[in-house]
Amino acid sequence: MVEAVLIDLFSLPANLQNNIQGLLFNTLETIEKCSSIPAPFVYVMCCQRQENGEQESLLPALRDLQSLKKRLQVVRALTTAAVLYTVKQRLDEKDLSIIKVILPTLRKDLVKVYIDHLFTAVYQFEFEDLQVASDCKNLQIAEPQSVEQMLPTQDVAVIRSEIQMYLESLPSLNGELTILRSSLIPDDIFLHGFTTRTGGISYIPTLSSCNLFSSSKRRDPQVVVKENLRRLANAAGFNPETFHRVKIDHANAVCIMGKTEPDSYDGIVTNQKGVTIAAPGADCIPVLFADPVRKACGAAHSGWKGTLLGVSMATVNAMISEYGCNVKDILVVLGPSVGPCCYKLPHESAKEFHRIDPKCVRLFDSACPYIDIRRATRILLENGGILPENIQDDSVTDQNQNVTFCTACHPDKFYSHFRDGINFGTQIGFISIRD
Repeated sequence: MVEAVLIDLFSLPANLQNNIQGLLFNTLETIEKCSSIPAPFVYVMCCQRQENGEQESLLPALRDLQSLKKRLQVVRALTTAAVLYTVKQRLDEKDLSIIKVILPTLRKDLVKVYIDHLFTAVYQFEFEDLQVASDCKNLQIAEPQSVEQMLPTQDVAVIRSEIQMYLESLPSLNGELTILRSSLIPDDIFLHGFTTRTGGISYIPTLSSCNLFSSSKRRDPQVVVKENLRRLANAAGFNPETFHRVKIDHANAVCIMGKTEPDSYDGIVTNQKGVTIAAPGADCIPVLFADPVRKACGAAHSGWKGTLLGVSMATVNAMISEYGCNVKDILVVLGPSVGPCCYKLPHESAKEFHRIDPKCVRLFDSACPYIDIRRATRILLENGGILPENIQDDSVTDQNQNVTFCTACHPDKFYSHFRDGINFGTQIGFISIRD
């Protein structure tokens, strides 16, 4: 069922310019008559450069289209990227995902490339030529069409550049970009930090505003996450082109930078200068590792499964085996993550944490006990030879430092899957060796 209709009048062929008013009226009339719901939302894309009088002529006889009048908006901007991104914001405000695009045939391949970059698999698009429909069949939902980049490579590159320039021009949302740093990691050797949720351009409430992860299930496309990363890189001082984050599998595989990259891994290590490695977290722990003696570093994503599988010690062991690190020299910082105040697991899973240390579980006899994945991580690291004084977990060592916040308890500072549900945002911990 079509939830929204997008009519592209941004760049009509010259032979249609004189008939815009009648063309639009007939198209809108067909939508009104043929829609299977009371009235879909309709967005008319126009170029900002049009004269005011011409813009007004794009909305003829709305008094005769009563059901559409309150659901029709004209969206004007200087570029296709800007107008489509504005439409996306309107769709997201109303949680709409099934969209019919009515556009001139000559614009179809072009617009498909824009859509491929600005939207994710959450949205379903179908395309129809801009013409007077003779019957209602044109408004039935067809199978979602895959986006094929049929334009020459250079044209696609121009579109990407236009999108990037537009996103770079957008103001930061919900405050300044903030980076949390640990006093344990020597600043003269390593560049590092943990991000918060402020200072990016993601506008959807659960993703706002410095979301650093995109997936087919979320509404933030890769281009938005890339822009958030660019702003983070500028603020932190690293090169976003040499940035590598783990490919989450909730297990314990570790990637060695410079060697064959596994299909998935939750730990990553390097001794290469100028390469920034990172681990995400939105309740799971982003863990950073630094050896100032051998000048090597690592990052790990440690959720409850990865914690039980020993992903943190797997990362430590990779640093030892690959770079000759001494376990007693390795510094470990636990980043923002869900605390034992909020995090629950089913009793069967809680048993595994109870085996590590009964103090990792609160209300053990309940159906869903509270779990302390940080304590379990610290214990496993200490059992592996990491010195207790070389592990920073501010929730127990120094609460004034406030690197290890509870993500679920601080909605103003952090994303939380536990708190926000499936369309959640993601922060990261990152580290690199200074040149």
